Amino acid sequence: MAFVITQNCCTDASCVPVCPVDCIRPVPGEDTVAPPMLYIDPTTCVDCGACVAVCPVDAIRHEDELGSQARFAGINAAYFAGRPLTIRPMPAGRPSATHGTPRVAVVGAGPAACYAVSDLVHSGAEVNLFERLPTPFGLIRAGVAPDHQRTKEIASTFAAELGRSDVRCFFNVDVGTDIGHDELMTHHDAVIYAVGASQSRMLGIPGEELPGSHAAADVVAWYNGHPDRADLRLDVSGSRVVIVGNGNVALDVARVFVMDRQDLAATDIADSALTALRDSSIEEVIVLGRRGAGDAAFSTGELLALGALPGVDVVIRGEVGQRPDDFERAMTFDIVAEMAGRTPTPGHRRIVLWFGARPVEICGRDAVESVVIESGGESTSIETPIVLRSIGYRGVPVPGLPFDDASGTIPNDSGRVLEDGKPLPGVYVTGWIKRGPRGVIGTNRTCARETVNALLDDVQAGLPVTGRDSSELVALLESRHVETVDWSGWLSIDTEERARGAELSRPRLKLTDRAALVDAASR
Repeated sequence: MAFVITQNCCTDASCVPVCPVDCIRPVPGEDTVAPPMLYIDPTTCVDCGACVAVCPVDAIRHEDELGSQARFAGINAAYFAGRPLTIRPMPAGRPSATHGTPRVAVVGAGPAACYAVSDLVHSGAEVNLFERLPTPFGLIRAGVAPDHQRTKEIASTFAAELGRSDVRCFFNVDVGTDIGHDELMTHHDAVIYAVGASQSRMLGIPGEELPGSHAAADVVAWYNGHPDRADLRLDVSGSRVVIVGNGNVALDVARVFVMDRQDLAATDIADSALTALRDSSIEEVIVLGRRGAGDAAFSTGELLALGALPGVDVVIRGEVGQRPDDFERAMTFDIVAEMAGRTPTPGHRRIVLWFGARPVEICGRDAVESVVIESGGESTSIETPIVLRSIGYRGVPVPGLPFDDASGTIPNDSGRVLEDGKPLPGVYVTGWIKRGPRGVIGTNRTCARETVNALLDDVQAGLPVTGRDSSELVALLESRHVETVDWSGWLSIDTEERARGAELSRPRLKLTDRAALVDAASR
């Protein structure tokens, strides 16, 4: 008997070191290109359940209790077929801050930042955490689809770290506006930027500027209640939506648009988005991918989730291409091929995965009316009032720091920020602004650890540690009338949102207005 890793895997890898027989692969950081989930070898697993206890997103199930995720038993076993499992040596521990207690500013409060905070405080550092929103957790709160509540549970792991006495939270503080980089350096021994990649890439085709053409990331922020996108207006009166790009974000948006409205009402989706989607006329979402099924950017778990939606058919169109050789891509190809053989059910909503399709123009007089694509050597016009681009992200410059415009990242070496090829003393990056927009939540764990280890190595090599406190920093923000939200303020927001949600049998009912969030924090 064995345990099985299922759809919600975030590759955090908390399960890897606790396994007594070392049967979980791949190990993040050891593989050149890690797949989007981990796997348990069923022939080696001793059924102890140690991995279950530490999984932050409840993604590990006993094979007898898989239910609707039964297919993952075969997926886990298939990963190890023809791939002998060898025992790895235990990794060396990370260095500790033995040259004093550094005070580190971490900018951003998403997964990369939270992993960095965890490693810093467990190494003896003290941390001030800055976030421009009144709420922590970044894309866990504002990016994970509302029907993926188990994935959001990793926030509870981070909460235990952010609530520590050696971590001080400065939420609702915009670094670059309320306080500058030089001022952060004045009040800290080091600064780690974990600001993500917030800009959506453009398609570069005519008509992209028309109303009705949006970034898919803006729609994700809208239905997740992000204050910056709470007032987004979508024309959901039409029957069709077209999404350009076929990564996990595209599939998340497609699923939210067509899933059963009662199921959606049981999530933490923003109330305004729930109302709009409940009254919408959307019956079909077309997801366009330039290449074949084996090169699709979505994960196997997200693809399987589409096929399990009640009342929704997945339809395959276009050129699926050739079956690739490597495990992950071949598995995706096989599932797509299986879906292509299904017969649609009359009356069902539809998600169309259209491969080998390239958008060439968005058309409309005053707003989007259609999108023209090229597929199989032919040009096709698809009527739709909404076209969403989901083709990736890029970082934006941080005032006072160097920036590589070509990659959309801050130049760095193992997290050390570089200017003219040389490290800037005490300045570091982690997450998407460091490595580019790739990976899932758990990918940030290895990324953050590399950065923190670099910082601690620099402390041991002589980076000054001054033993300064935060009183002058607090006074500076107060003098500028910045309404700072601390950790207790976030707990007040959390309590209110959960109470509002409980009245409607929902996990939470989010506050989506910044002023309302700040007000709730003070109660």
